[in-house]
Amino acid sequence: MATKHEQILEFIETLTVGNKISVRQIAKELDVSEGTAYRAIKEAENQGLVSTIERVGTIRIERKKKENFENLTFAEIISIVDGQVLGGREGLYKTLNKFVIGAMKLDAMMRYTEKDSLLIIGNRTEAHELALKEGAAVLITGGFDTDEHVKKLADEKKLPIMSTSYDTFTVAAMINRAIYDQLIKKEIVLVEDIYTSLEDAYYVTQGDSLEKWYKLNETTKHSRFPVLDDNHRVIGMITSKDVIDKDRTLTVEKVMTKNPMTVQKETSLAYAAHMMVWEGIEIMPVVDSHHRLAGLISRQDVLKALQHIQRQPQVGETIEDIATSRIEVVQDETHGTVYQAQVTPQMTNQLGSLSYGVFTSFVTEASSRLLRQFKKGNLVVENLSIYFIKPVQLDSRLDIRPRLLEVSRKFAKVDVEVFNEKILVGKALLMAQLIDR
Repeated sequence: MATKHEQILEFIETLTVGNKISVRQIAKELDVSEGTAYRAIKEAENQGLVSTIERVGTIRIERKKKENFENLTFAEIISIVDGQVLGGREGLYKTLNKFVIGAMKLDAMMRYTEKDSLLIIGNRTEAHELALKEGAAVLITGGFDTDEHVKKLADEKKLPIMSTSYDTFTVAAMINRAIYDQLIKKEIVLVEDIYTSLEDAYYVTQGDSLEKWYKLNETTKHSRFPVLDDNHRVIGMITSKDVIDKDRTLTVEKVMTKNPMTVQKETSLAYAAHMMVWEGIEIMPVVDSHHRLAGLISRQDVLKALQHIQRQPQVGETIEDIATSRIEVVQDETHGTVYQAQVTPQMTNQLGSLSYGVFTSFVTEASSRLLRQFKKGNLVVENLSIYFIKPVQLDSRLDIRPRLLEVSRKFAKVDVEVFNEKILVGKALLMAQLIDR
């Protein structure tokens, strides 16, 4: 039987997109405490089922598919620009396809304003009205209001008309930044992109005998399987270590390892890989928000996917991408392989000096390249100690000198020194686990 928490989530999923919900309403309709209702609504927000907007409330929204991730909803626009809704609240769940800045004559502006777009404009009431009639939402800048008949039109059309205190071009920059962030997020590969779904996954239940493990082992050649309870929740893992020298008639729950590590479909692949390497896990269960089994991922599949990603072009460059792509290799007679990089504006902090994060990226990338020269595979950083870093100004050229202190089949220790014009500006010690390529 589903828990109260699960019942609330199922109820929220049945609501029509655009419906407004509240803690008190959920508590009353489903006869649960307000605390239970609040926690379930927060979980629904994490799952992308609802969105909470200041001065508006919580509304049911359409869960966005990953491939449409760069399309922002009007509800998200309100949060980005710290605005308020003047009318058309029922349309906040809709997504915008493009936005138009209303800095031109009315007839020219209307040629670019189309259905599901957003017109960003100042105090021009006639333009507000025409945009709504064309099927576009309106964002009024400068903190201005609009006429009552325009607000009523927005309610009729179910198209938001919003207001923000920021000026037009600041708003456009903020929305552009948000779209760019979404594009970068879109390229982050998640567990759901590569996992083996439940239909193709093998598992045992707590009441099965150990004989079931032997049959699955023979069929799949795997030695590790998740253990499920009667509600299909993952409660343990059973491996060859658990069953060795045990009576085959024993039930699984008597020998299994309880409380296993799991991941959700929304977990990033890089995080999953790190956990699997760190803990030495070959197979990990993928669970939903109720801890029910959704599928499996294997360490081999994760590492293959990560290597594939490294060969793919990215839609949006992160600061780390910008930093590491600037590193050049030079050969020095005294110090051997030296890596050089130029400090650009994107790499600096608010004081105009090389940022701590970019320094870390330089250290990690130089160490990784050094280890690849020894054909030791890729690395997962286990510990990074930075002893000191002196200010490094814009346009400085850095010499990064990694030196291998210790290396084994699975572990490496690298000492890194960073120089600017022959002056030591930073020093670090990196310890990492190695992944065979």
